[in-house]
Amino acid sequence: MTLRKPATLFGRAMLSLLIGLALAGLLLGLVPAPADAAEAAASPPPTAAERAAAEAVPETPPAVAPEHRFRIGYYEGGQYADYKIILAAIVRGMIQLGWVPDIDLPPNDSFTDSADLWQYLVANARGPYVEFVADAHYTAGDFDPERRKLVRPELIERLATRGDIDLMIAMGTWAGQDLANDAVAVPVVVASTSDPVAAKIIPNPDDSGRPNLHAKVEPGRYGRQVELFEDIVKADRLGIVYENTPEGRTFAAIEELEAVSAGRGFELVTCFAPFNGVDQEVAKAEAVRCYEELAPKVDAFYITVHRGVTSSSLPRIVQAALDAGIPTFSMAGSADVSRGVLMSIAQGDFTYVGRYHAEIIGRILNGALPRALDQRWVAPAKIALNLETMEVIGFNPPVDILLAADEIYRTIEQ
Repeated sequence: MTLRKPATLFGRAMLSLLIGLALAGLLLGLVPAPADAAEAAASPPPTAAERAAAEAVPETPPAVAPEHRFRIGYYEGGQYADYKIILAAIVRGMIQLGWVPDIDLPPNDSFTDSADLWQYLVANARGPYVEFVADAHYTAGDFDPERRKLVRPELIERLATRGDIDLMIAMGTWAGQDLANDAVAVPVVVASTSDPVAAKIIPNPDDSGRPNLHAKVEPGRYGRQVELFEDIVKADRLGIVYENTPEGRTFAAIEELEAVSAGRGFELVTCFAPFNGVDQEVAKAEAVRCYEELAPKVDAFYITVHRGVTSSSLPRIVQAALDAGIPTFSMAGSADVSRGVLMSIAQGDFTYVGRYHAEIIGRILNGALPRALDQRWVAPAKIALNLETMEVIGFNPPVDILLAADEIYRTIEQ
């Protein structure tokens, strides 16, 4: 293993980078929508006055409840663990703003998946302002392309003709792509996408291209993560695992990683593991295989978003890194750090991003044009560290890292 020591002036540069990093949050899907985002952008974007007016719309509900509740639907490209967590975070944000009754939402692990959480919301979160429509939860299953071909037209037809949904939450890249569609006029809020521009959901960070569409954008988020990690560990060979398809490269932010690698002069050592169109157990087995193969060959891992990296497969991935004595960084967030990944960006259980989406939804329900709302989001720059992992691999970070850490895990969760 070749681990170069951090530069002498690292401390000051590190703090500057942490302040500039300020972007964290997550993930998933890919297949072009019928009308490309660039084509949609042919219509003129909102003017400065229209943007200012949209941003001035309050995110809190009106003093007098509407005659009819706003009806909310949900669509995801597949069953991914973070989706239910982000959905719950959005709902908690809506509770804080007053759109949803002050219910005692159970912990995330109380629900098996987003569909389970959705039915809880249907039964318990109906108030004077919004309702979560019982039959408006849509999913493509285990990121099944064939299932997607059935769900997508069914949902689009409903949104175009029935008029029984007032706003859709599109969770993940597949969902965002499918609803970034000229046939859909219902407001759509896209969440949990690695890169909505690269996925052609929107044409650029400053314009969604469609009046009804809003997608959170964090330009350069993953490149900054890798720059941060590289500044700390100085690895000459960085191991990454992803599915070698357009969507797999998007989920893993390969373009950003390749740019940082070229600029900083370290090598990306890759292994390909499928996750679309395969059983969940196959995706997990392939991800574990890749990390175990790479561990003796690299100086560090950047653990990318992948359907095969789950709470049940991560222990073997972590063990491979511990056995090799190499540091690890999770693209997905601090939940992985609690399970033994060395470090990531602290997310506070997606509280910050949930509140952001809740505020966007609130403004839209109050009449703001989705396209006119700012899509750029800056998350608090906070680091998560696992002390037991540091000890096992013999890693001694600069004091600045410990001082900057917002979430510290003392042991590896079993």
